[in-house]
Amino acid sequence: MQQFVVPQFIDVEDKVLGPLSVRQFIILLVGAGLLFLLFNLVGLIEFVFAAILVMLLLFVFAFIKINGRPFHYFLLSLLQTFRRPSLKLWMKDVERYQFKGEIVSKKKGSQYVPKQKLPLSTSRLTQVSLVVDTGGAYDRPESEQEESVIDPGITTLEI
Repeated sequence: MQQFVVPQFIDVEDKVLGPLSVRQFIILLVGAGLLFLLFNLVGLIEFVFAAILVMLLLFVFAFIKINGRPFHYFLLSLLQTFRRPSLKLWMKDVERYQFKGEIVSKKKGSQYVPKQKLPLSTSRLTQVSLVVDTGGAYDRPESEQEESVIDPGITTLEI
């Protein structure tokens, strides 16, 4: 039987150059190239202001993590959130989702009437809450059990 080494720290990025990971190193490398281009294209005063801005952005993208994820993932999630509509509406198309029997009855001219649920009486609600609160150990008295047999509107809850 062969044994394999299972990696345990898969969420930690590999370090390439000192404390820098591959992602951080590439971001800093791109930033250095951008600073070199800025130095050659603009004057000294403009370069200083642009370099401060570029270095700040590089630092944020390379080293800042929000909720354990790199900043660029956070930025992408933020953009997706703003692109999606903030108000979502559900428009129910009743005729499309009716059962076949209901559609046939509608063609004949009859109106679909949904079944009405009977409201819970306070005694039944009290009984159900006692069963739930006692973990099923509640046993109804004999007089209540006989009443439920007489009254077809009340059903018993057997656990």
